[in-house]
Amino acid sequence: MTPRSTYQLRIALKWAKPQIWRRFLMDPTMTLADLHDVVQVVMGWEDCHLHVFVKQKRRFSIPSPWDDEWTPPGMPRDLDAGEFRVGQLLTRAKDWIDYTYDFGDNWKHRITLQKILPRNPRQRLPACISGKRRCPPEDSGGVGGYYHMLSALQDPKDSDYAHISEWMGEDFDPDEFSVDAVNRQLRRMYG
Repeated sequence: MTPRSTYQLRIALKWAKPQIWRRFLMDPTMTLADLHDVVQVVMGWEDCHLHVFVKQKRRFSIPSPWDDEWTPPGMPRDLDAGEFRVGQLLTRAKDWIDYTYDFGDNWKHRITLQKILPRNPRQRLPACISGKRRCPPEDSGGVGGYYHMLSALQDPKDSDYAHISEWMGEDFDPDEFSVDAVNRQLRRMYG
C-alpha cells in the first residue's frame, strides 16, 4: 500500500441472482470506517443499521458505548474499523473481506480487491466506475424478502401487491443503476 496507488474494488451482494454489484476506486490509506461510508453510497444503502467487516475471523466495526453489554462473555470485542486501513487488510489482487449490513435482513457482501493501479492525480477518489442493478430497499427482508417483493410487483392479484407497490412504487425498476448519480453523491461527501 502506497499513497501513490489506487485500489479497484468490487462489491457484490451475496445470494442475489442476478447479481447486484459495483466496481469502485478508492485510496488504500482510507480506513474501514471510510470504506463503510463508501459502500453505503455505491450500493445505495441508507446507513440505518449496524454493520461489520470480517476478515479471517477478525471482526471490525464502529465502536459502540454498548459493546461491553452486548458482547457475550468470553467473546472478543470487534476491532475498531476506524483504526485499520483498507490497504492493511487487502494487500494484493483477489484479496477479499466480507461486509454484513443490517443484522436483521443480513445483507452479506463480498468486497474483492481486483487491481492495484498507479495513482492518477486527476482521478477523484473514491469513485464508482461500474455496476449492475438497483440495491434492495432497506428493511425488505433480506434477499428472499426482496425477491418476494419483486415477484409481488409483477402480479396485481398477489395479496401483497397493494402494500408493496405503495411502499416501493409501481414503477420500481430492479435493473436501474446510475454511476453518475453515485459519483455525484460521493463528490458531495468527499469533495
